[in-house]
Amino acid sequence: MVQGTVQVTHGGSSRWRRRSGEYPTLTAALAAAGDGDVLSIAPGTYRENLVLHHAVTLRGPEDGSGSVRIAPLDGVALTLRASAVVQDLHLEGQDRAAPALLVEDGSPELCDLRVSTHSAAGIEVRGSGARPLVRRCTVENPAGVGIAVLDGGGGVFEECEVVASGQTGFSVRGGGRPRLERCRIHHSTGAGISVTGEGSGLEALGCEVYEVRGAGVQIAARAAARLTDCAVHRTTADGVTLDTDAVLSLAGCDIHDIPENAVDLRSRSVLTLSRTSVRRFGRNGLSVWDPGTRVDAESCEIHDSTGDYPAVWVSDGATASLDSCRVHDVPDALFVLDRGSAVEVTDSDLSQVRNTAVSVSDGATARLEDCRIREAGTGAWFRDHGSGGALTGCTVDTVQTGVIVSKGADPALERCTVTSPAEAGFYVSAGGRGTFTACRVTDSSGFGFHVLDGCRTTLTRCHTERCARGGYEFPEDGPVVEECTGDGSGPRQAAQPAPGGGFTGAQSGVRTVTAARSPAAQPAPAAPAPVPRPADAERSGAPEAAARPSGAVLGQLDGLVGLDSVKREVRALTDMIEVGRRRQQAGLKAASVRRHLVFTGSPGTGKTTVARLYGEILASLGVLERGHLVEVSRVDLVGEHIGSTAIRTQEAFERARGGVLFIDEAYALAPEDSGRDFGREAIDTLVKLMEDHRDAVVVIVAGYTAEMERFLTVNPGVASRFSRTIAFGDYGPGELLRIVEQQAEEHEYRLGEGTAEALLTYFAELPKGPAFGNGRTARQTFESMVERHAGRVAQLSEPSTDELTLLFPADLPTLPTPC
Repeated sequence: MVQGTVQVTHGGSSRWRRRSGEYPTLTAALAAAGDGDVLSIAPGTYRENLVLHHAVTLRGPEDGSGSVRIAPLDGVALTLRASAVVQDLHLEGQDRAAPALLVEDGSPELCDLRVSTHSAAGIEVRGSGARPLVRRCTVENPAGVGIAVLDGGGGVFEECEVVASGQTGFSVRGGGRPRLERCRIHHSTGAGISVTGEGSGLEALGCEVYEVRGAGVQIAARAAARLTDCAVHRTTADGVTLDTDAVLSLAGCDIHDIPENAVDLRSRSVLTLSRTSVRRFGRNGLSVWDPGTRVDAESCEIHDSTGDYPAVWVSDGATASLDSCRVHDVPDALFVLDRGSAVEVTDSDLSQVRNTAVSVSDGATARLEDCRIREAGTGAWFRDHGSGGALTGCTVDTVQTGVIVSKGADPALERCTVTSPAEAGFYVSAGGRGTFTACRVTDSSGFGFHVLDGCRTTLTRCHTERCARGGYEFPEDGPVVEECTGDGSGPRQAAQPAPGGGFTGAQSGVRTVTAARSPAAQPAPAAPAPVPRPADAERSGAPEAAARPSGAVLGQLDGLVGLDSVKREVRALTDMIEVGRRRQQAGLKAASVRRHLVFTGSPGTGKTTVARLYGEILASLGVLERGHLVEVSRVDLVGEHIGSTAIRTQEAFERARGGVLFIDEAYALAPEDSGRDFGREAIDTLVKLMEDHRDAVVVIVAGYTAEMERFLTVNPGVASRFSRTIAFGDYGPGELLRIVEQQAEEHEYRLGEGTAEALLTYFAELPKGPAFGNGRTARQTFESMVERHAGRVAQLSEPSTDELTLLFPADLPTLPTPC
């Protein structure tokens, strides 16, 4: 297609101006045009870089054929610096360092444009004065970002489509604040929508994000966003992620068909959900981590999990609130872990839960009021010392066991009713405590209240009816009981009044037991708490306790499964440092040992664990003052404007002073197509800090092998600072089996006959693609086996000790189907 002509129709009324004119190039036409003029472009290909300084109208044929192509060989195809109108054009760009269409100022209207390009960005809105109205535009950019709004830019995007972007579909950075209405973003390689940086914000209404090779929506680094009536689905990573003081509101949204976490929050982020559905997710529906992180959900539904993980996971001091919500058709509904973690659930339904509806452990608390739990393995389980909370006015129906309190947990339950449990209504074991006030159990196939020896429990005004094995069973010197009643059902009905006023009625249904029952006769809880994911839980900058002797730390290192070459490397370093210290004490010169390291290998191979132990070893040898580990990644180091990256990097370095600074996925600081990326500023700052404070901090950079090799070439000082690389190989089937065996031993399980051989076969056949997690995969396999084991044993009325502890080949999860 050849270049056509451009007709300019002047909008002015001056007699001195021609009413129209025809020009051979767009550049010539724009030079002659002024505010209000209309430039009608004939079909053709224009190899020109256009800059609009006036409020003109630039339009192609109205038939929508896209017959006008603006396609320069390099640079920006179209730059707008005025409130112009541009419509019915096809823009193309070939410059990997520049956008195809750039809005720098004004409030231009862009209508029915097709941007098909291989540029840094398809459309870029830059600067506080840029506020375009973009309607019915399509952006396709396999080489870079679809649409970018940055440096205070804004604007409204209506009915636009971003398809097949090579990076983020819609990116907001540096204080940009656009609004999206009825837009579609799909088939991007990277996040669908990314909003990052303080002051950055986005509002989306009726939008859809799908078929994304990455996370659907990412909000990070003090950014904020609001999504209303939007859908996020069919991603390869998490559906929605929030990190580092991010704020997000989801109203009337639908998040579904997510293979990982549907929504994941960390580092003091805040999420508000209302009328939102979360469904068909592979890991957690809501995953909430770290102190200060909070979720508030109202009138939401979380259901139809496709994996083996809790629907709502709250840990590491995070908090969550659910009001008038429904959680159903999931393996576990709500897991709260770690001291400081807390959940409040009001007027909500938890149903069709294969294992435990509410699990509270490691010092966490959960408060449920007027909630309904039904069709679950266990209604609520307060697992261990320090774990507690309250259940008030709740009903638990058709479960294996209504409420379990164990190992020193101490919840308060008031006006709660358990109906039709297969075992006990309320079961207290292993030194559990708890206060039960005005609680009821009806139609139990086991006991109503079953309290084992050594448990200090208080029961006040409780009542049981139609309990097959008896209303109450506990030791003679067991709980404090006041004004409790029963209908006398069960095989043993005789009871003595408790000291100080106990049961009313001659047939109370209470059995007083003087000796503890044998372990084989005690009903067993359905399953232990899943093993927390160490790769996530280790992201902490808290100092370690006082340093252990190096021999003890090296012993722990030797106890890790596999990693033989890694152990040899660490021991060689330790020996060099130790001998150098002794030579100095003897008045001799000590060889210089570069302590900064590069760790290469796949996820889950123990890099963070070894880094933590390495810090302890250096502290025990007197090389480091504290030896604590501070783990960071790109989001913790890289800012959104000039100067902020250096400040963040210095802050992270200071937190690590006296210990180890561990930079995970360090290669992300130097992306191959970096453009104006600030990651290199972080590298430059880090190299200088390592030189100026060479004895204060040990720096370890980690990541995939090939990417880390490229990372070491980005700055002349990088390779010289990191002179030793330690490679972490993938685990073989035998090593993965050993990890499962360690997990089983730690949690008091055993592998039954043929299970070890079945695990070897399972790990040999397990696909080892990019998502393979090595040690993490082994731990997840053990968790799945424990859950399947619980599904079997929960059906047994009197399981033996062997039945409670043995895992068999049938408990192995199904191998994933190859894509």
